[in-house]
Amino acid sequence: MIGMIRLAAFALAAFTALAEEYPLGPDSMRQQGVPQGKVTQHKWTSKIFPGTVRDYWVYVPAQHDAAKPAPVMIFQYGAGFVNETGRFRVPIVFDNLIAKGAMPATIAILINPGVLPALSPEHQDRYNRSYEYDALGDRYARFLIEEILPEVGKSYNLSKDPNDRAIAGSSSGGIAAFTAAWNRPDAFRRVISYIGSYTDLRGGVVYPGQIRKMEPKPLRIYLQDGRKDQNIYSGNWFIANEDMASALAYAGYDHTFTIGNEGHNAIHGGAILPYALRWLWRDWPKPVAKPKGGGERHYVMEILGPESEWELVSQGHRFTEGPAADQTGNVYFTDIPNNRIHKIGLDGKVTVFKEDSGATNGLEVGPDGRLYGCQNGRKRIVAWTADGRETVIASDVESNDLAVTAKGAIYFTDPMNQKVWLIDEKGSKRVVAEKQQDFPNGVTLSPDQSLLMVSDSRGRWVWSYQIQADGSLANGQAFYRLDTPDESTISGADGIAVDTEGQLYVSSRIGIQVCDQPGRVIGIIGKPQAGSVSNVLFAGPDRQTLYVTAGDKVFRRRVAKKGTVAWEAVKPPRPRL
Repeated sequence: MIGMIRLAAFALAAFTALAEEYPLGPDSMRQQGVPQGKVTQHKWTSKIFPGTVRDYWVYVPAQHDAAKPAPVMIFQYGAGFVNETGRFRVPIVFDNLIAKGAMPATIAILINPGVLPALSPEHQDRYNRSYEYDALGDRYARFLIEEILPEVGKSYNLSKDPNDRAIAGSSSGGIAAFTAAWNRPDAFRRVISYIGSYTDLRGGVVYPGQIRKMEPKPLRIYLQDGRKDQNIYSGNWFIANEDMASALAYAGYDHTFTIGNEGHNAIHGGAILPYALRWLWRDWPKPVAKPKGGGERHYVMEILGPESEWELVSQGHRFTEGPAADQTGNVYFTDIPNNRIHKIGLDGKVTVFKEDSGATNGLEVGPDGRLYGCQNGRKRIVAWTADGRETVIASDVESNDLAVTAKGAIYFTDPMNQKVWLIDEKGSKRVVAEKQQDFPNGVTLSPDQSLLMVSDSRGRWVWSYQIQADGSLANGQAFYRLDTPDESTISGADGIAVDTEGQLYVSSRIGIQVCDQPGRVIGIIGKPQAGSVSNVLFAGPDRQTLYVTAGDKVFRRRVAKKGTVAWEAVKPPRPRL
């Protein structure tokens, strides 16, 4: 017993010595005359994380005005942050900073990870901490947005403006905070991450690469870590946070990285919480801006330019697909459930080109100026003249998307039967690839029309084939490696466009993935709305407007690259290897 007492005393002395290097300042102490907010404790049973229960606390500042939507900040590991005798002491820090005008009168939601209670005392609970916090998808963000914020919003007037919402956490809670904002910048724009677990616990090691490739988002990120942080089976925490900071700098984000000498604890982080909050909320309510530029070879910004944004072109459809452009830059697209083909003129006006389209999906304008289509409702490949006259090119075929060569040959995909077909210049059809993709979908040609690319929606690859003199395909490879969502190995790769440099633009679940000639994803253009993007196209008179079909809408944006056309073969430049 005496030995245990001595050990406890030694541990306390060691902690005190460490804490002296990073003492808590006056903003972490109760100050006379500072109005105190109110903290209440609650319990929640989740549906998104079925059966889990958790405690959470709500802090409401004394200055809260119920008539005004209040800024809100969410903390993961709520029990550690709400404790007024711990290192973070959020209620005390908030009281002091709000009283000084260093941050707005912000409601805090401090929430614990979920636990699935065992059915009997003889059984173990299931702890959801890593499942919720370390995962990279949008599930935890949806839990906050769809469950917790609405519940707290029943009692308090919470702002729905993402610029008024911040999120923070430590360790796995730190990466959880970043992940929520990364996936849902429409809900959170300000992030504090202490000793964040950007290692390979559940794939977090991929974030620096994603940050460098993804179109920048309107986020402000505060990172903290110590040089003595842990180095275990999943990686080195300090190196991982250095890598995150480097990637954020490369992509041009408003961020900072505070480095200490501590390990995987709250000693340094607690001491600097007042500083971190001041930095995070500085110049509020001025909106957090989207980065306008990045590093020397930030490819996605080379494509988009600093002023490029998505613009809504057409809406009110059921499911848009198959965009194609004619020689003057007019755009055609299909609405498969409504059995129509629409036309977008150069003036932006949207009209109906074809009623009763036969459930046409993919479209392409050929060298003869006709609009070719996969009329899958009637098991045909057809072509229309400008006045809508229809000609049957092939019958008794299943089809999804097609590519027309400068010589008039047609390649088309048959996803259900896992085939790629060729209709040659003489009108004969034959299978040229079979059982190589699980779901062959989008198809396109390289700028010089020597290669055929086929996307596999159920995998992560776009295949590349060499086109032989007789039109057959040879030397096929799963060549372009796409990024996939965290919750799935399915990319959702669909339509493909190509620029004159030979770069592929592949519509997918996570956005428009841009692949260079050697087959690497070098940039990811963000989606214009939630959900998948079904297809992508270069159009306009100069072929420098990118169109996408996405659910019930069509969007466009100006880009710095120029698209290829079916009626012209051009050799692309040698790629950067």
